[in-house]
Amino acid sequence: MKKFYVAALLLLSISSSFSQTDKKDYSEAFKLVEVWLDAQKDFDNLPSLTAIVIEDQDVLWSGAFGLSYVEKQIKAEPSTRCSICSISKLFTSVAVMKLYDEGKLRLDDKVSDLLPAYKVEQQYPESGPITVRTLLTHSSGLPREAAYPYWTGPDFPFPTKAQIDSKLSEQETLYPASTYFQYSNLGFTLLGEIVEERSGMPYDEYVEQNILIPLGLTNTQTTLPEQLYGNELAVGYSAISRQGKREQVNFFQANGITPAAGFSSNVLDLGKFASWQFRLRDTTVTEILKPSTLKYMQNIHWINPKWGTTWAWGLGFIISKGTNGNTWVGHNGICPGYKTTLNIDLDSKRAYSVMINANGVNPEKYVNGIDGIIKNVSKAQPATDKATQKKLSEFVGYYSPLPWSSEVYISTWNGKLVSLGLPSEKPGSAMTFYKHIQGDTFRRIRDNKELGETLTFIRDTNGTITKYKSHGNYAQKLER
Repeated sequence: MKKFYVAALLLLSISSSFSQTDKKDYSEAFKLVEVWLDAQKDFDNLPSLTAIVIEDQDVLWSGAFGLSYVEKQIKAEPSTRCSICSISKLFTSVAVMKLYDEGKLRLDDKVSDLLPAYKVEQQYPESGPITVRTLLTHSSGLPREAAYPYWTGPDFPFPTKAQIDSKLSEQETLYPASTYFQYSNLGFTLLGEIVEERSGMPYDEYVEQNILIPLGLTNTQTTLPEQLYGNELAVGYSAISRQGKREQVNFFQANGITPAAGFSSNVLDLGKFASWQFRLRDTTVTEILKPSTLKYMQNIHWINPKWGTTWAWGLGFIISKGTNGNTWVGHNGICPGYKTTLNIDLDSKRAYSVMINANGVNPEKYVNGIDGIIKNVSKAQPATDKATQKKLSEFVGYYSPLPWSSEVYISTWNGKLVSLGLPSEKPGSAMTFYKHIQGDTFRRIRDNKELGETLTFIRDTNGTITKYKSHGNYAQKLER
């Protein structure tokens, strides 16, 4: 028994040692992420950007850059809320599938059988039925929008549920069901009405009681909280005009379009929402949904018949394949003054959310950039002693290669130096690594691990680094 006890302790010690040494150190990667995002915020003329990186149940990093309210100089925080617009559809999809789990509806139920108010004219007699499934996959053939101009500024007159229902009889299908992809906010609005009909509860109340509260999403609401506007809720701004300016966009509420586009949240809550999905996929225990139901939602249910797209639809989820073959799921959102995204890599169990309080921008660019940078963290982390770290830190900073490009940032990376030109559309592939040779001299590490050209840092008479020399030319160090 004593031998068994000693062996067990030894095994536990070895296991603990492996868990500590195997854990990746992302600190230098996220330092570079912060430098890159801060620069992109300025070069892309963004009011603010908030972001988070999740690994399974852990927050690896979150950050905020810029101003959530430009006119009052209020700084953005990771807790800053935005309209998440069409990411709302994921919550509506979960609500529908919870009712499916409970046997209160079937995916092949006809919408006309579930909603008394449904009176959209089917102009294709040969069409198959418009069902819950076709609404979830945007293959119903319904028009994109309800019969109101609610995406038109400056006031964005979103209709009420009663107004939407009153004009359904004036609308008609665009295509036969299950024939073409046609994104439809009207379809998801009707799904919200189905949630009400089948649950016997108002949509807002059902989502809050059955999804938001159980998941602890205290900063997520089915509306934009007007009392927080300009403080905890960011002010939205337009796309850039020809004069290079962004105008403040009027406050709005999605009203009857809420199930498709009405929610507000922050990156912290969407991180929790992603962690719930990882958690549910790894268990056999029901948490809001059955695990099998979430996996079913995140399988492909509809793909463009021409096969020319790199993405497809699950039940509410957009599904795509990453450059490394991993399966990604999630959704993006665009509403007046806001663009947001939630991207979940099912294979790596890593998720990203980015929120920007402006239009005319692409949040996925920043997700891809963050993902690209942290993918450069090597699997084997060689130890770097403190003396070497201190020595390398002398070279860290911004350098000016003007007029050829805007800036270069040099940072430490796993016992080496790394340079990144700013701005950069694809920072992960734009990183250049250097090995320390001696003194202030480094050499580029080529893709095949051989050493390339020399990078030499120059000091003034006081020993302060003032510039670097590469290919016989100089870049001055910037004061920041």
